[in-house]
Amino acid sequence: MRLAGPLRIVALVVSVGLTWIVVSILLGGPGSGFPRIQQLFTSPESSVTAAPRARKYKCGLPQPCPEEHLAFRVVSGAANVIGPKICLEDKMLMSSVKDNVGRGLNIALVNDVNDLLKFIRPLHEGTLVFVASYDDPATKMNEETRKLFSELGSRNAKELAFRDSWVFVGAKGVQNKSPFEQHVKNSKHTNKYEGWPEALEMEGCIPRRSTAS
Repeated sequence: MRLAGPLRIVALVVSVGLTWIVVSILLGGPGSGFPRIQQLFTSPESSVTAAPRARKYKCGLPQPCPEEHLAFRVVSGAANVIGPKICLEDKMLMSSVKDNVGRGLNIALVNDVNDLLKFIRPLHEGTLVFVASYDDPATKMNEETRKLFSELGSRNAKELAFRDSWVFVGAKGVQNKSPFEQHVKNSKHTNKYEGWPEALEMEGCIPRRSTAS
């Protein structure tokens, strides 16, 4: 019974000593901070340096446009669900978020044939025209509309049919056909969606057109 007191003291000393040893191992020794503890709570994945994200330029282009060029991105609508987008110089001109797109041809909210003709007839020389289809671009187009788009540089305006996908960038007074145009026919054999072809996305850099003073 008399040994109970000394044994308790020895047990306490041993316990304190073991605790000190464990703490020293975890802390990595004096002055070393908490590297061991950090290693215990750090996963191998988090220790790998994350790859830097690719830089995006105006309108999400992977590269900047040269001087005197305008960055653009035009995306047609997807079926009759997702609206089109038109971006110019990092400014979103039209999109579902802005709530200024509609089914048909999206040119500054124009859908009706008569309004469309009034809109594109008086264009000034050098005016850029951005077009993105949504659902169906052809039903409300007549022969004069198709001719006017052809004069703006379109190769496909005369061939547009029911529910085709079409994106186009042209200009008043162009001498040649525009290189900025994509067209996918509505075909049940190749359609991505039920009743509609895939959405089209086109981006690039348009040279600024100088105007005579």
